[in-house]
Order: sequence, then structure tokens, then C-alpha cells
Amino acid sequence: MATGKSAAGTAIDWTDRVPRIAEAPAALPVTSVTIDGEAVVCDSAGVSDFDRLRAALARRGSSEAFLYAFDLLELDGHDLRQSPWADRREALVRVLSEVGHGIRLSEHLDGDGPAMFRHACAMGLEGIVSKRRDRPYRSGRSPDWIKVKNPNAPAATRIVDGS
Repeated sequence: MATGKSAAGTAIDWTDRVPRIAEAPAALPVTSVTIDGEAVVCDSAGVSDFDRLRAALARRGSSEAFLYAFDLLELDGHDLRQSPWADRREALVRVLSEVGHGIRLSEHLDGDGPAMFRHACAMGLEGIVSKRRDRPYRSGRSPDWIKVKNPNAPAATRIVDGS
């Protein structure tokens, strides 16, 4: 099931609107899986475009949408949230080696954070996320991970219209 949250915080079932994402878990070699990720639609340069995703969802569906997988929280009935990030990432890589186009592994880079952020901004990306490798998974904001947004990205400059 593909779910999101409304502005009021209630769950919304998007399964019928993102068929590639909804169908992809069935192709995985698992009995159960919980993946932390983000639904995206990319532009011709391969950069995620929130407005295109929003338009696709408003049209009642899009086969362009896919899930960028960031983390693996549960696998075959085993809660992985207390495991170190490196162990969860290794398991996620292994699981996603069998999947088609509905789920893609998010890129992970080690290196100079400020330099990576400048490069991400130059590419027009929304920003970067840095996670502590030795910490368990935590939902929501946490001091163990930092999200730095590109102030010039369309997602950062978009005017919220209330919908």
C-alpha cells in the first residue's frame, strides 16, 4: 500500500494513483517489508519534480511515479529500526537488487558534506540528508539526521496554496 498524509495529518491511500510503487513490493524476494522512502516523478534531467508528482496525483494516477528508498525498517517480520544504519542499508541494497522500476535505491555518498551540498544545489536538487551511521532509525525529526534544503530549489520556494 502507498500512503501519505493529508494537511490535517490523516492517512491517505495513494495505491491506485501510483501503480508502479504499489506493484513493486510483490516483485521483492520477501514475505513482508517496510521501506522508508519518498514518491517522486523526475524531469528529463532525472531531478525530482514535486510539481510533476502533485499534478500526476491530481490526475488520479501516474506510471511515472516511483519510490526512492532511503531506509529499511522491517524485513520478513523482523524489526530493523534498532539496527545500525549500515546494517539496514546493506539489507535494503540486497532486497532491492531484485526489484524493477517501481522502487529505486536512493544514492548514498560518503565525503565532504558542504561540498556535496553545493553540488546538490548546483544540480537543482532539493537538498541533502545526513544520517549518523551508528544510530537506530527514528521516525520524524531527530538529532541523528540532518536535512539541509537547497534554498533555491522549487520545493523550497513554492507558495503553499492550502491544498
